[in-house]
Amino acid sequence: MTTPLLMLVLMLAPYLIVRLRSSATGRTMDARPAAAVGLGLLFAFTASGHFVQTETMAQMLPPWVPGRVLLVYLTGILEIAIALGFVVPAYRRRAGWLASAVLIAFFPANVYAAIHLVPMGGHAWGLVYLWIRAPWQLAILAWVVWFTIRQPAAVIAPSTLRAVQQMARGHPG
Repeated sequence: MTTPLLMLVLMLAPYLIVRLRSSATGRTMDARPAAAVGLGLLFAFTASGHFVQTETMAQMLPPWVPGRVLLVYLTGILEIAIALGFVVPAYRRRAGWLASAVLIAFFPANVYAAIHLVPMGGHAWGLVYLWIRAPWQLAILAWVVWFTIRQPAAVIAPSTLRAVQQMARGHPG
């Protein structure tokens, strides 16, 4: 149960720090970049498992999957790329799309691991683990979509809004 809690802290901490700082200073700060950095930390952490527990992660895949160990390494590299993408603003949205696809694509491996009681990250609990894992993965997916894919509504300065309203009424301003 430690791993999901650590993942939660990594994902939320930068966002919460910015929100607390914003409250403390009275300045409105955009917490979206901090939320993306938290995702970067989360994906860097999960990527590390691909290199530290390679053999166990390979067991999460059915035996008929060819090159399971190589696949674990390659997906670890993919998660590192996603982590870096979350940290670099120019790539943040693309990283969000890729992370979303990865979260969805990797879920069957979690189901297989839970059914076969693979001794890693709670999978040995069996199907009970999926009652934790599935909502957690949906929460991560929602966080990814909300903070990296979704485009925030444009903020219009009050003076610009008044000018547009006056123009709409036929007054030049």
